[in-house]
This record gives sequence, structure tokens and C-alpha cells, in this order.
Amino acid sequence: MRFTATLAAAITLAAPAFAETHEIRMLSRGADGAMMVFEPAYLEIAPGDSVTFLATEKSHNTETVDDMLPEGFESWKGKRDEEITVTFDAPGYYPYKCKPHEAMGMVGLIKVGEPGSAPKIGKLRGKAVPVMKELLARAGS
Repeated sequence: MRFTATLAAAITLAAPAFAETHEIRMLSRGADGAMMVFEPAYLEIAPGDSVTFLATEKSHNTETVDDMLPEGFESWKGKRDEEITVTFDAPGYYPYKCKPHEAMGMVGLIKVGEPGSAPKIGKLRGKAVPVMKELLARAGS
């Protein structure tokens, strides 16, 4: 009995060690030739995982689409050409954008765990709206 409790405690304490760090590149031209993209633009991860946004090419940033975030999640706003890492602890849909290239459709979506209903399209401009709709459809929402 004591062994089982000790093993359970050890597994619980080690759980954060299983968290992964994923990478998303900020690009002026994607592998398929598309302009102003995040690669990948859609990512599914587990709660506790982190995502590093790589400043692969100049003049890009990443920031949340604040009116689409899960309740209680604190937004992020990276500076241009800045690499940042964000940890996602709770299930949900986390939309983000490159502010300078949002109107050109430079948006992305991270699906964490098994969230409930997807958010409605928030305050996005230009081509970002149809791209975000496509990403939400891909997420199965």
C-alpha cells in the first residue's frame, strides 16, 4: 500500500516533466509559397505544453486575439522580431496574430486538450477573417 502511494506521488510530481515545447515559425513566405504565415498555423497540444514562437524572419510578432481567448487566460503580446514562449495550462482555443500582417491573413490557432465550443470570430481585419474561419473548421469546431 505504501509503495502504491509513493509511486502515485512520484508520478504526480513528475507530470510537468512530460510537458512538451512546440515551435511555430513566423515567416514572410511559407513552405508552400504563401505570404505572411505562421508555420504551422494550426497546432494541437496538451495542457501544460508550451509553444515557442520563433522570430525566423524579420518584421513579425505574435499576440493574442484578445476577444477570442478562453475566460481567465492572460494574453501575450510579443515585440517585432522577438522570440517568446507561452505555456498553455487549460483546455481551450487560443487564436493569435501578427499585428503588422494581420490584414494579409497572418493568424494562427492553438487547440489545447479537448476544449468546449470554439470562440466566435473576434476583431480581425482583412484576410485574417477567412483564414481564422478555416483554422476553426480544421479544429473541428
